[in-house]
Amino acid sequence: MKICGKDFHVRGRFIRIAGLVAEGYDFLDDPEATLDALGRSGVGIDVLTFIPRLSNGAPKHGYRFEWDNMAALPVSTFEHWWARQIRDKTRNMVRRAEKKGVVVREVPFDDGLVRGISAIYNESPVRQGKPFWHYGKDLDAVRSENVTFVDRSIFIGAFLGETLIGFSKLVCDERGGQAGLMKIQSMIEHRDKAPTNALIAQAVRSCAERAIPYLWYANFSYGRKQQDGLSDFKEHNGFQGVELPRYYVPVTLVGRVALRFGLHHRLVERIPEPALAKLRKLRSRWYGSRLDTARKAA
Repeated sequence: MKICGKDFHVRGRFIRIAGLVAEGYDFLDDPEATLDALGRSGVGIDVLTFIPRLSNGAPKHGYRFEWDNMAALPVSTFEHWWARQIRDKTRNMVRRAEKKGVVVREVPFDDGLVRGISAIYNESPVRQGKPFWHYGKDLDAVRSENVTFVDRSIFIGAFLGETLIGFSKLVCDERGGQAGLMKIQSMIEHRDKAPTNALIAQAVRSCAERAIPYLWYANFSYGRKQQDGLSDFKEHNGFQGVELPRYYVPVTLVGRVALRFGLHHRLVERIPEPALAKLRKLRSRWYGSRLDTARKAA
């Protein structure tokens, strides 16, 4: 769905909540115009939600909001990041990549990159204890997914010889005030060579060279899960949890009632974190055992 020239997705069956498809890369600079367009569109949206840019993190609209968060890294120079924002362990990981022969550089978006990304995607059907949703996609699907925002994207490849073993895609916002890691993936086989750390280092360098003041990497924490391996990785690479207001604006009477009684939150968000942690462990064991069975059968 396109409103005011921007793409929106809608979630919820009974309470329909609209948000930007490319949240964090696109922003609502004029929320009132968007609300007016939604009201006139007749598409039946009950609630509009959005977040501001990192540079505008203080609440400034009169709308209802709840605190959300992003993993953000202030960028000045690569040398400052290397000397002041990371620790010896992370620096050693980047050095390890170089010693193991990993070469990291910016690359064009072309057929060679698409084939390399496809090989990374199809290395394993399971990652981080759950099915990897990119596994099994053909070249056309890989190309169409990664060509989005190509005019304001920076693609970085990690190579071992001529083989792409990791890649990242940075997308800048329209003002050049922040860039986000929309994609970052490396081959499991070459995890010992620390290609993901090397990709982060080059992402910082690429932002510094373009005077982009913020690099962000999705959320720092998700729901009630405050710390895990991914948030540890982000913290080790200099990212910090930054709170941002997430605005919720009712468009209809249903939306106002939903916000009044907290019905805009999904059911899974109401499950206590200890129970969710146990469920995640069970899921990881289940998919791990299935993968082991498949490997033995092959």
